[in-house]
Amino acid sequence: MSATMNQMTLKPVEHSEIKTHNKLVKTYLIIGGSVIAAMVVFGVLMLLQQGGAIQLSSAAFYQFLTIHGTGMVGAAALASTALMWYFLTQYVSLSPKIFMTNLILFLIGVAMVVLGVFSFKYASAWTFLYPLPALSGNAWSAVGALLYLAGMLILGIGFLLIYIDIGRAIIKKYGSLGKGLGWDVISGEKSEKDAAPPTVVASTMVTIVNTTALVAGGIVLIMNMINVINPSFTFDPLLAKNLTYAFGHIFANAIIYMGVIAVYEILPRYTNRPWKSSKSFLVAWTMSTTFTLFIYTHHMLMDSVMPKWMLIMGQVLSYANGLPVLVVTAYGALMIVYKSGIKWDMASGLAFLSMFGWVIGVVPAIIDATIVVNHVMHNTKWVPGHFHMYMGLGAVVMIISFMYYLSKSDSDVKPSRLDKIAACLYAMAIIGVSGSFLVSGALSTPRRWATHFPEWMGPALFGAISGICFFAAFTVFIMHFIRYLKYRNDTGAGGGFL
Repeated sequence: MSATMNQMTLKPVEHSEIKTHNKLVKTYLIIGGSVIAAMVVFGVLMLLQQGGAIQLSSAAFYQFLTIHGTGMVGAAALASTALMWYFLTQYVSLSPKIFMTNLILFLIGVAMVVLGVFSFKYASAWTFLYPLPALSGNAWSAVGALLYLAGMLILGIGFLLIYIDIGRAIIKKYGSLGKGLGWDVISGEKSEKDAAPPTVVASTMVTIVNTTALVAGGIVLIMNMINVINPSFTFDPLLAKNLTYAFGHIFANAIIYMGVIAVYEILPRYTNRPWKSSKSFLVAWTMSTTFTLFIYTHHMLMDSVMPKWMLIMGQVLSYANGLPVLVVTAYGALMIVYKSGIKWDMASGLAFLSMFGWVIGVVPAIIDATIVVNHVMHNTKWVPGHFHMYMGLGAVVMIISFMYYLSKSDSDVKPSRLDKIAACLYAMAIIGVSGSFLVSGALSTPRRWATHFPEWMGPALFGAISGICFFAAFTVFIMHFIRYLKYRNDTGAGGGFL
């Protein structure tokens, strides 16, 4: 009886739309995973350059830096959006046409970004801070800047359509986005048993913050494009920087809030225990919704012209934001697994590992948000250190967990011993990459420098070696997912790659 229940609960509760459009979800994942792997290669090349092992031109280095940052966040966002869409469709009715439209716009946007970076040498990093796109000192042409900026705008429009559709579906089912966040339960209007499920709560939060982020990003991208075409059109650089970081920081942060849905959905299926939306859970998500909208200001702590109250808010809320959802989720993951008799495999093990990555990844971020530390550390490699740990050992592991969950629940393809070895190698590799950045930051090694002094090269070389191990492990994960897609096609079951 118990074994039968376990087998049944591992199967996702699929609506007809999910069954029909499973191929699209998997297409998102294979594209997202492939782009992440490619971006790792660029990351390794940059570290080898900084470690003195190879010689890249400065122009090539900054092109790699631009495509690495843009591509890694974009690909992780694409894959985690597929994860969220897959599970959310089990609770609300989403539009597969919008889902397809986003993928088409993503591919168009990526093609434009790649063309702008590599054919026209655009290399401002993902931040595209005004007025840099138009004032490159002849490092790149106006065509390159416009291709990159327009490509980013198209990418943003695709994601914005997804979030508008999700917001529409949640409002239709629950009455408002506030009820999707459980405000009616928090206020006592409804009991906890009537609360929206965790997947809906997380999706509502992401919809609110990412819609805000993408609108901010769209505004500053359009203003930059007009400035490139007509340099006489100018606008406030401080406003531009606020809009840019509001867009980038919120959008990158939201990746893990989409990814954590895998934890909320996979662990309950393995333990036969529901993950309930308690009042404390709902309050935590409401707090993170609010905080996430404002904590980008910790990127502005070195800008003395910023209003002091905003800088104080940036520090205080950056401290606070890492705790509510993380605490209730980490505690919930421990409690749902405790004495459950769970059978660990790749999907469940990676889902649990991702919580560890999230916890330790937040620590250096909170340290950096301290003003006295930020003034010294923010323009060092400390920042990419915390971000690589937070994303690599947190958000990306959630995505990989979802890929293994799909293959287990939808086929007879089983992980091999190599997959388990790859999981261990992956964890050590991303800790090595992140650790090398953090050590470099502690040594005051500047970030974004194409060349390093000899005393800075050691950690960079260690990070490059760790990055190669990361790539090897991640390739094993992708190959397992390809085996699963091939199995689905070979058996005639459908649901393979488009």
